[in-house]
Amino acid sequence: MTTPLAPTSPHQRRHRTVALAVVSVVAGMAGLSFAAAPLYQMFCRVTGYGGTTQVATQASATLGERSLTVRFDANVGKGLPWSFEPEIPVLKARTGETQTVYFRVKNNSDREWTASAVYNVAPDQSGIYFNKISCFCFNEQTLGPGESAEWPVVFYLDPTLEKDEVMARVDGVTLSYTFFASKKPGAQADAGASQPKL
Repeated sequence: MTTPLAPTSPHQRRHRTVALAVVSVVAGMAGLSFAAAPLYQMFCRVTGYGGTTQVATQASATLGERSLTVRFDANVGKGLPWSFEPEIPVLKARTGETQTVYFRVKNNSDREWTASAVYNVAPDQSGIYFNKISCFCFNEQTLGPGESAEWPVVFYLDPTLEKDEVMARVDGVTLSYTFFASKKPGAQADAGASQPKL
């Protein structure tokens, strides 16, 4: 024979409700912390915030009237024994016109290195109008000992920038890249065994 449970008092019910609310809030915050980085990246891609460029699947359907100066900046993070530079430092780009620029890169060490590039454009508000059709920055890149390569960036400036009052005062943008060594486990064989020779 089972004994009936003692009825809970209003005081106990209140404590239980508060405890459940606290656990729900903590669980929700933990979930948001895991989602924060992907959500922020999506926000930047959509809005161009922080100079994040856009990804295009095809060339612009229209040509605009304005031409802007586009400068190219290439950098290498500490510890990565690569040299990295654009084939040309600056060009004039008409809005809507597809441009291709090559970047020269060389692994100056005696072993293979894998790296990925982070990128942005300045001024920040131009990010929403800078469309990349193809870029080496979309994937990790690997170079063998002493290997050189030329990697293209294919892009256009969206003609809709001509309707933006802020962009009316902008006559040039800078596309900047920085390569960093891969942090993935096993990506750098014997990374700690010896320093690369430069």
